[in-house]
Amino acid sequence: MIAAKDRNTIRGLATKWDEFASQPVMQERKRLWKAVHDLKAERPVILVETSPIEGYVSPSELRCSDPFLRSVEQNLLDNVRHAEEVGDDIVLEPYYRIGWQLDISDYGVPVEMKPATTAQGEQSLGYSFNFPIKKPEDIRKLKKRAFSVERQKTLRSKALLEDVMGDILPIRVANYDPFSGTLGNYEWTGMFFFGLTWQIYRFIGNDGLLYWLYDAPDTIHRLMEFMYEDRLSFFEFLEREKLIEVNTDNQMAGPRSYGYVSELPAPDYGGTVTLKNLWGWAESQEATIISPTMYAEFVLPYLARLSSRFGLVYYGCCEPVDDRLELIMEAIPNLRSVSVSGWADFKKVGELLGKKYVYSRKPTPSYLSGAQPDWELVEEDMKKTYAATKDGNVEILVRDLYTIDGDRPRLSKWVDMTKSIFGI
Repeated sequence: MIAAKDRNTIRGLATKWDEFASQPVMQERKRLWKAVHDLKAERPVILVETSPIEGYVSPSELRCSDPFLRSVEQNLLDNVRHAEEVGDDIVLEPYYRIGWQLDISDYGVPVEMKPATTAQGEQSLGYSFNFPIKKPEDIRKLKKRAFSVERQKTLRSKALLEDVMGDILPIRVANYDPFSGTLGNYEWTGMFFFGLTWQIYRFIGNDGLLYWLYDAPDTIHRLMEFMYEDRLSFFEFLEREKLIEVNTDNQMAGPRSYGYVSELPAPDYGGTVTLKNLWGWAESQEATIISPTMYAEFVLPYLARLSSRFGLVYYGCCEPVDDRLELIMEAIPNLRSVSVSGWADFKKVGELLGKKYVYSRKPTPSYLSGAQPDWELVEEDMKKTYAATKDGNVEILVRDLYTIDGDRPRLSKWVDMTKSIFGI
């Protein structure tokens, strides 16, 4: 039995969501996002990721008592508040998405996340792992994972939401939930995140990633092949079980980038979604510590093989990429967008990407974080971006912003400043 308070709360937020989704500006923003990803940008598109920001939606604001509806309430409120306040190019679609609930086995070894603590004993954002593969011969402990979908459980959640708000926002189910599975072993299913070295790091740590390239190179190749096969097996499971939809709306095609683009689904798309109709997300932040030559030998071939299964590819996250971008461009013909973090050489990347790719700029979040943002550095960051991108295909995506000390207006201030710099 759904409590009246819960029902009214969800319906009120769903109504606001639908009102925003129905506004003409949403269609205009979709067009602008698509233009950037079609390499015919009219202006840069801008998006702030609000969901990770501590207190952007405070637990004390939530009214639902049912745990599932409470999580939906938080998501609805986050998006509605974002659309009301921030002034960026957020898009709300006239429907609500939930992901299939999956059952995924482990790798046969205990990958345990260990949160860091402050001097006061409080849990912080930092974390580490137990790195269960201690020596090369330990990789024999790894096992192939098994995947299954809890259809009835998922459809019950869908039915509940349809009962509560389906007449306002239709409910869709597919590869939408960005975090499913167990802690330390989750999959970014909604984004088709490759995460090969992301997982290998959790097995062997940085010491293994560095030393074994010299001391046990065959082991690194075996680990990369294992993870390639694991990811491909998972993606093909989603495809085979018909759990996926084309990620060309406001889903995350890459780290916070929307998927609007004209080239997907593929021209031969007949209604059955395959990987070729999707964006894939390749990256290797952990490989920043190795040379481009070693990256080209030990990492890139496996990323390229996975990339070939997808229609378009977004590359990168926080790694600088400028010292290996030409290798990536050559190895991944269907590359479309490249992440440009604060550690990158903005000008060099801009020259390499030109108008043939999307320059996906990630502003440095630390400048905008904390009690007192450094507005001089914030402005300089965007001015350097403007100088480096010229008339390229630019998207500017604020991610990994965790603390703003309750100062939500700084987000719209940043958006206004950035628009001014880019002449928007």
